[in-house]
Amino acid sequence: MTGHTIPTTTLGADGPEVGVQGLGCMGMSFAYGPADADASRATLERALERGVTLYDTADAYGAGDNERFLAPFLAAHRDEVLIATKFALSIPPDDPTRRIVRNDPPYIRQAVEASLRRLGVDVIDLYYMHRRDVNVPVEETVGVMAELVREGKVKQLGLSEVTAGELRAAHAVHPIAAVQSEWSLFSRDIEAAVVPAARDLGVTLVPYSPLGRGFLTGSFTDATKDLTQDDFRRTMPRFTGDNAAANAALLEPVRAVAGHHGATPAQVALAWVHQQAAVHGLPVVPIPGTRSPSRVDENTAATRITLTEADLNLLDPIADQVTGTRYADMSFTSAGRE
Repeated sequence: MTGHTIPTTTLGADGPEVGVQGLGCMGMSFAYGPADADASRATLERALERGVTLYDTADAYGAGDNERFLAPFLAAHRDEVLIATKFALSIPPDDPTRRIVRNDPPYIRQAVEASLRRLGVDVIDLYYMHRRDVNVPVEETVGVMAELVREGKVKQLGLSEVTAGELRAAHAVHPIAAVQSEWSLFSRDIEAAVVPAARDLGVTLVPYSPLGRGFLTGSFTDATKDLTQDDFRRTMPRFTGDNAAANAALLEPVRAVAGHHGATPAQVALAWVHQQAAVHGLPVVPIPGTRSPSRVDENTAATRITLTEADLNLLDPIADQVTGTRYADMSFTSAGRE
């Protein structure tokens, strides 16, 4: 199941058409151990060949390194792709391992100018608030983001890991095009409130980690045993120790469905996310990350798989059986505040 061009959907109620699957670029510079720059550049090109047009990054990925890495690709294909980046995770100069959540207006203005420079673009297509600082009213934050739209520095606004109430409050200030939150066979908490709110408001859902950061593909079974010391997944409770062993056992239905379709577990996991668009009645654009052109072929081919009711009945119980949280500290996620 490779070698095709994916269909399109809309980004926001009145937004542009984008490929129904995007590309998460974080791992090309940050979080998942060493990366091959040449392979990553080939991955960007292959994704475009397959119809992927939404490329996702953030200023915090490698302290700006990921944005700088994408700049040459954007320069070569500016009219063909949409670039999404984010602000809010400030990196203290004295400790590059820490992140401080900032949503205050001066910081936002500083962040957008820095991202524009690093990306080498005149305007950011989709600008996200990466995480929510509960000490700053969301209306104030989005008010500044709306000013960036009026000034021509940003085209559309997005929010990441917000609650349904925060989304509604933000949308009342300025239309929100997209909400980015974790959504996969392993992580379904947003279905309770965030997804219905997004549907009501005409907001596109952009699931990150739709492959469970690779765990759903079977590429690793225990982060502390299988991944390098600098891999971010070693800090995530569901991927280590007894949790990892219990969660690995939950993949059997994924493999069974994959066998029925002549597909891979990754394709089934992605097909399930894509199918949520019809289940919940809103546009869904997952952004699986990869650094391999062949994985782009595999991932985009998932858009051609339609899961049956029997498949869904096998897959739907998985999330309720997952042990361990997706982050050690869930307070900065929507689930931690909903």
